[in-house]
Amino acid sequence: MRRPGRILSFATLLLILTLACNSTAITTPDANQLGTSVARTAYAAFTLTAQSASAISPGETASATLPPTSTSTFTPEPPTLTPTTTLSPTPIFTSTPMVPLISVSVATNCRNGPGKVYDYRGALLVGESAEVVARDATGNYWYIRNPDAAGSFCWLWGNYATISGNTSILPIYTPPPTPTPTLTPTPSPSFNASYAGLDTCTTSWWIEVKIRNNGSISFKSVSISVRDTVSGVEVVDLSDGFTDVDGCLKTTTKDVIAPGDTYLLSGPPFSYNPTGHQLRVNLTLCSDTGQKGQCLTDKFDVTP
Repeated sequence: MRRPGRILSFATLLLILTLACNSTAITTPDANQLGTSVARTAYAAFTLTAQSASAISPGETASATLPPTSTSTFTPEPPTLTPTTTLSPTPIFTSTPMVPLISVSVATNCRNGPGKVYDYRGALLVGESAEVVARDATGNYWYIRNPDAAGSFCWLWGNYATISGNTSILPIYTPPPTPTPTLTPTPSPSFNASYAGLDTCTTSWWIEVKIRNNGSISFKSVSISVRDTVSGVEVVDLSDGFTDVDGCLKTTTKDVIAPGDTYLLSGPPFSYNPTGHQLRVNLTLCSDTGQKGQCLTDKFDVTP
């Protein structure tokens, strides 16, 4: 009776040992079995893809199912309007007419009316210019800014005048009434001038002019120009006082030519001998220095 029990114990021990050996053994995978497993996995994936594709209706596109996301509301902004450019008309610029200016070839008195009967107010000399403000109805006299008194005006005879600028815009002024003669004569300049000969010293030649003061005022300055009408050469001299050059010998001067005095005045020199040429002489004598005050002009031609 005891024999079967021992046989059962022995069988149980043998089973435990067998299980222990199997749990610690390392199993090496069979290459053929591994390839067969991979192939079965790929085939299952392909079959699943084909089934999914066959479930899509014609015209539809397969898409992955994404988890739901939050939906934001988009409000479009109103378009930005570009302001319309307003074109302004291009201004038309017109040139401003040049202010008329007057100059003279011979020093000319300027009076408070158009004529010698009016009082003396100044003089426009050669080389000076003045603004023209108006003219008289005859066009012989011009109303200008007085070159000898700022802020005042006077009438200038236009015989020796040259005007630049637009004179058509000038108004026509009515001259003031002719002044009533007074019993006491107003001092006025007056003189006579005449050619007295040609003088020279080495390489210079000049004319001599004889002056006589016939007026009631003295002369203190002079302006003389001599133009050779043949060669076109012009020589000019402006000075306070008066000078007489006697050849190469001596030079005399005189500060004032008083009423009744006679004086020999030497003109500006030429660098050549002008003998036989017609010379045009412009001579201006003034009562003040600097060719100012009451001025009087004489013009004449000579041929040495």
